[in-house]
Amino acid sequence: MFSSSHASSSFSFARLRSALPRVSLDTLLHLDGLRRQRFALKALDAHLLQDIGVTQEEAEAESRRAVWDVPAGFRL
Repeated sequence: MFSSSHASSSFSFARLRSALPRVSLDTLLHLDGLRRQRFALKALDAHLLQDIGVTQEEAEAESRRAVWDVPAGFRL
């Protein structure tokens, strides 16, 4: 099925691992905190959103953002 040239390809798990970004525990905790904040924002009713100056549409849009889609000033 595969020729011997496929078996001797230059693929290396060690090279793949070294190419992946290193993510610290602190970064993961910050991202999890951001995810929880977005979830809590989505759960607020209109009165509470008005108190913090956020519309329902803005809260919905923020809650749909991916966890890695962080605000410009977010410190990882």
